[in-house]
Amino acid sequence: MAIWQLLLMLLSYAISSINLSNAMNINNKIIKPTAAFPFSFIQPEQKLQPSLISTTQLYKEKYFTQILDHFNYNPISYLKFQQRYLINDKHWGGSKTKSPIFVYTGNEGDIEWFAQNTGFMFETAPHFKALLVFIEHRFYGKSIPFGGSKKIAYANTTTLGYLSSTQALADYATLILDLKKNLTATDCPVVVFGGSYGGMLSAWFRLKYPHVAIGALASSAPILNFDNITSPFSFNNIITRDFRSESESCYKVIKRSWREIEEVAAKPGGLEILRNSFRICKNYISVEYLENWLETAYTYTAMTDYPTPTNFLNPLPAYPIKQMCKAIDDPTTGNNTFEKLYGAANIYYNYTGQAKCFDLNDNSDPHGLGGWTWQACTEMILLTDGNTEDSIFPASNYSYNDRLEFCKYRFNIQPRPSWVPTEFGANHVHRVLKRFASNIIFFNGLRDPWSGGGVLKHISDSVVAIVSKEGTSAPHLLYWFYCIYFGPNTRIFIYRVKTLCIRTGVNFPHLNLLKFVTIWDVN
Repeated sequence: MAIWQLLLMLLSYAISSINLSNAMNINNKIIKPTAAFPFSFIQPEQKLQPSLISTTQLYKEKYFTQILDHFNYNPISYLKFQQRYLINDKHWGGSKTKSPIFVYTGNEGDIEWFAQNTGFMFETAPHFKALLVFIEHRFYGKSIPFGGSKKIAYANTTTLGYLSSTQALADYATLILDLKKNLTATDCPVVVFGGSYGGMLSAWFRLKYPHVAIGALASSAPILNFDNITSPFSFNNIITRDFRSESESCYKVIKRSWREIEEVAAKPGGLEILRNSFRICKNYISVEYLENWLETAYTYTAMTDYPTPTNFLNPLPAYPIKQMCKAIDDPTTGNNTFEKLYGAANIYYNYTGQAKCFDLNDNSDPHGLGGWTWQACTEMILLTDGNTEDSIFPASNYSYNDRLEFCKYRFNIQPRPSWVPTEFGANHVHRVLKRFASNIIFFNGLRDPWSGGGVLKHISDSVVAIVSKEGTSAPHLLYWFYCIYFGPNTRIFIYRVKTLCIRTGVNFPHLNLLKFVTIWDVN
């Protein structure tokens, strides 16, 4: 028996296994902490692309021997696991020229998923002669402690206790420094990139390890989306505004649909009517899961309302909210609300037309997001659940007690909603960033639901916010595009080899380009 197995047995003795279901029904309401990306219901097309390691050499897969616990000296802390990272050195100028290293701080999923959709970094690498590195977050993808077994790593709170943003940041720092040493690249500057939770990590990394990274680009990073900082209604208010700005009739159809669904469900044979209307598979249906399925479609469509087709979460057309509302407003559907909603949901779940039915009880996890529920029950208490009377979703107050009940049921733990603001200064973020931060760029689009918890104002000459106030683009994870759009006629590029440079087709009155162009000289 390996030493890590023996230690694990001793530590986990008398601790019962956790319930591995992804959601819980509390008071007829599905409670499932909102992830930056969705859990799967059914989408046969929602799979990782075949590995690009052997096909196009987009990157090489490597592993780093990482320590389990960076902050304790107990015997188990010294256990090791293999942390995966992907590397592309095609355009790197090498250590002799002090060419930069661009590092993606991995999110809550398989790192290949992100690397395959990060055109921005690949596009800019030739201009900077940069080495590209994508580091996988611990407990996700193939970077699983305790022998690489998710069954063991996710077994209980003893093992999951090593999954946190703080440990992940320490992983990144350790790996980056070791990589630079092995490449004889000690003098090569590092810039960290990230989007959504990964964007939060990139900003925090610059704050916590400024000696490791010269700067950070954080896209759609809701570092303020915590209790008593951002309104719990903000997230869904933005989704509502997105749909309503596209079509008032579309907004009204969705808003009144929840009552219609529940009225039909309460009738004899009502669930079968709903099953047929929404093409739900025969194995399972409930009104709560159907409503959650629709909410997921609207939410993640708003998060990926890009101006170009994308294959990131699911295959989607350009401007998917517009396409959803076209389906809802389609005159051929008459007054059939369910047919309208099915057409809209089909845009998100089945744009390729491959799915014959939808499975509401599918708990598969094709992108390896399984650990996020733990993080959402410990430190990442992101506020997304409040709905005003005008919301596209049924009106409801944010309930911390619902989250608490879910987390007690799932893990028998109590969340710490104030810890992240305490650790990273979110309660007074502008003062903290002004005093202690430099070289951080925050990208946000105001159509992105996460923008309500983002940094939307300049902090200093080198901690700047770029905000898209108009246009149909919501640059959540804007790095997934070779061109970054902030409206119909606006593009932002990073060009110069040694200096971060922004060129734009329109004027941002809040952005001092002359100062911004020269904020980071990588030498």
